[in-house]
Amino acid sequence: MTIFFFISILITLSSANADPLAPALYVLGDSLLDSGNNNLLLTVARANFSPYGMNFDGGRPTGRFTNGRTVADFIAEFIRLPYAPPYMSIKRLVESDQVKTGLNFASGSCGILPQTGSDLGKCLNFPEQVDLFERTVKEDLSRYYKTSTELSNYLAKSLFLISIGSNDYINNYLNSLYDTSKRYSPQSFATLLVNNLSQQLQRLYELGARKMIVFEIGPIGCIPAITRLKKPNGPCAEDINQMTILFNKQLAPMLLNLTSTLQHSSFILGSVNWLGYEAAITPSKYGLSDSSNPCCVTWMNGTSGCIPGLGALACKQPDKQYFFDAYHLTETLYKQIATLCFNSSSVCIPKNINDLLGS
Repeated sequence: MTIFFFISILITLSSANADPLAPALYVLGDSLLDSGNNNLLLTVARANFSPYGMNFDGGRPTGRFTNGRTVADFIAEFIRLPYAPPYMSIKRLVESDQVKTGLNFASGSCGILPQTGSDLGKCLNFPEQVDLFERTVKEDLSRYYKTSTELSNYLAKSLFLISIGSNDYINNYLNSLYDTSKRYSPQSFATLLVNNLSQQLQRLYELGARKMIVFEIGPIGCIPAITRLKKPNGPCAEDINQMTILFNKQLAPMLLNLTSTLQHSSFILGSVNWLGYEAAITPSKYGLSDSSNPCCVTWMNGTSGCIPGLGALACKQPDKQYFFDAYHLTETLYKQIATLCFNSSSVCIPKNINDLLGS
């Protein structure tokens, strides 16, 4: 599970019936973007039951860890693309033209480090997601292109939107089942994560990615799973927020360095930490009435996932809530993040998605 995102997403201006030479939409990340991969993995980190998805596709649970759409879904809508289906479901088909319009590799509970989230069962960590994308490029996409140049052009026009890293704190560094916090200081752990992330971003570049948006880790010290256990004096556990700020401070120069050293690349920072924190402190500014409690009734006194089968009691006003469960945002917040990243200069910098697609 996770709170803010490090998503990876390939994007295009084409439609589902587009020419095979047009780019597509691919999503990589964690539970903030998982559209159903964990449904097909042996893990307790799943969202394939009500009330998850209560405001999406007629209330049908899809595996998204929210009440409706994710940031990736909204971005797809903005540029008139279909929602990217989960890789695990598509790969069960012998042939599927959906690979031409994109796939979702995101996996709940996983992170940058391979061991993150392993106590919850199987998930696809970020290196594994990049492995699966590599397989898609070499074994699937190559069938639709006459030459390697055509395939390279396709990938170069595409946009990667990446959100990963929150779970490396929630399901690793802050988890007593792991000894990571005994072996690393907060500063050295942040450096470890950023260095490992950089290696995977360079792998994506080598596979053909050129336009990438990489999101900060949000203020996980504000999520109910943490605040209800730590009981801070204010609305958030600031000592936890400071840990993720150490990561974010190293992320920006790392992306700048990759842009300057990797030819024809654009690594865009998704600056979402400030937005998430501001919404937690002053929810009314974002049209919210509650930024402290999960909307759904959860296990373990509001510190875990939603309890299934509660009907109308599940979540009465998700459009007024910051959190859907103890870890994840509601569709309302995801839409605001996606809109600002797509159109404004306040979240995705130095270019928003609209400008990046035109460059």
